[in-house]
Amino acid sequence: MDCHDPNPYLAITINPNSSLSDEEDVTVTVSGVLIPDESDWIAMISPSNSDVSDCPLNSLLYKGTGDLSSLPLLCHYPVKAQFLSNDASYLSCKNEECHEKVEDECLLRTCSGSVEFHVVNIRTDIEFIFFTGGFDAPCLLRRSNPVAFSNPSTPLYAHLSSVDSTATSMRVTWVSGDKNPQKVRYGNKFLVPSEVATFTRDDMCGGKVPSAAKDFGWHDPGYIHSAVMTGLQPSLSYYYSYGSDSVGWSPQTNFRTPPAGGSDELFFLAYGDMGKAPFDLSVEHYIQPGSLSVVRAITDEVAAGDVDSVFHIGDISYATGFLVEWDYFLSLITPIASHVTYMTAIGNHERDYPDSGSVYNTPDSGGECGAVYENYFQMPTDHKDKPWYSIEQASVHFAVISTEHDWSENSEQYEWIKGDLASVDRTRTPWIIFAGHRPMYSSNIGILPSVDPDFLKSVEPLLMNYKVDLVLFGHVHNYERTCAVYRKECLGIPRKDDGGVDTYNNNNYTAPVHVIVGMAGFTLDKFPDKVASWSLTRISEFGYIRGHSTRTDLSVEFVNSSSREVRDRFHIIKGGS
Repeated sequence: MDCHDPNPYLAITINPNSSLSDEEDVTVTVSGVLIPDESDWIAMISPSNSDVSDCPLNSLLYKGTGDLSSLPLLCHYPVKAQFLSNDASYLSCKNEECHEKVEDECLLRTCSGSVEFHVVNIRTDIEFIFFTGGFDAPCLLRRSNPVAFSNPSTPLYAHLSSVDSTATSMRVTWVSGDKNPQKVRYGNKFLVPSEVATFTRDDMCGGKVPSAAKDFGWHDPGYIHSAVMTGLQPSLSYYYSYGSDSVGWSPQTNFRTPPAGGSDELFFLAYGDMGKAPFDLSVEHYIQPGSLSVVRAITDEVAAGDVDSVFHIGDISYATGFLVEWDYFLSLITPIASHVTYMTAIGNHERDYPDSGSVYNTPDSGGECGAVYENYFQMPTDHKDKPWYSIEQASVHFAVISTEHDWSENSEQYEWIKGDLASVDRTRTPWIIFAGHRPMYSSNIGILPSVDPDFLKSVEPLLMNYKVDLVLFGHVHNYERTCAVYRKECLGIPRKDDGGVDTYNNNNYTAPVHVIVGMAGFTLDKFPDKVASWSLTRISEFGYIRGHSTRTDLSVEFVNSSSREVRDRFHIIKGGS
């Protein structure tokens, strides 16, 4: 509601106050405040004509996605929000201005405060609004003038993905406000037109109670462009740019193709549950506190040329129906995903919603129901809403599944898993890495179970029958490594090599090794005091895994993203000493 404050001195100003670049910090200043209060805050709203009335029941939509933090209860989700007390001088009124004087004595002083908002190009115009009353009872005092981006159609946020195992083609996907086909230019001479897609409110799920994606979390996604660069060679570096003469071209970006399936050596990174966090002091829906350190560490590894590919195993952005957050996530991973192939698996926070066909009838996706994820991240799948696939890179066959779609025995996905694992030529790719979001083994004890015993019962025998070497899961927010385990029994225990590193000898195969890699951003889960015998290593720290494969050795390291220290290391060997 409006507060109808008669204070004539109250004002809100922004700098810059004209067209915005694709990424910059905007300083918002509120001046003329008579009595600063802890409940004073600023919302960043987009588009500027959004409904900023008080909608207290929207707290249920936040909680439905799993976010229990205190967030603004406006009828349209604010992109960002900050308490003005983030300016340490505000409550103490250190920045004061005199408005009425009698001789040298000031009769009326007012206070001011300033905060900075990190802004990326989300295509729609932005307005900053000053409220009091806190997040629960917002009372509108002043609005800034709307400010637009200098080019809402700028092509942005490129990310790469593999289309097959030959490594001779790469897909590049980007976002723009322009619906007309654009092009990718690579190798200094090739131009490939883009296919253009988008999604609407009607593509989002919802019931009698509207979902966040259909309701106050909706934000126009613009247009998603995708083009496939062909005629490439494996393990080589190229340059590309994307866009058009009418809306502009991206800067030239270098990228490296992965090694072809059947070759020898691969360097890859893997993690799950990363999401994003603000670069400013804003309050946002679903902040993942470890994401920034993980992105910085991986960006450095990619820039050093030490990475062939990245696998993000579910729970990608955690936008969960608050769709503007996808733009911030895509911006965050651009320094990684624009340079190497960025392969993904779908998680509960991308897919699950009641009565939508997901295995789990929870509102975790906020109504996105996989439609948003599959537009942004086009993996080499056969059909929409069947997000399982395999890809071969060097000596590794990666089988990536959806734990959110039916995996029960004789289901379509079950039969695909069975057929895919049976088809692997172990002379070509001696290693099989199986990846999905929800784990089969976890020591975590929470309100909701981390492991579905039906999933374990249905799919685990396939992993055993086809001698899967390594299994990567997320969903649980820590790092945990098992023995070679089957049906909750250790069938193989690693031995220390000469360097003291745990080594699983798969020359005499016993069972898969399971690793949980959900420690890339979301608030960490603690481990219980007592754990099962199959759990060998447990670390509750933010980070990612670094993998290196040859035809005879698959080595994995868990890297702490803050210290860059290797906190766990193991090998799986076969075909050699």
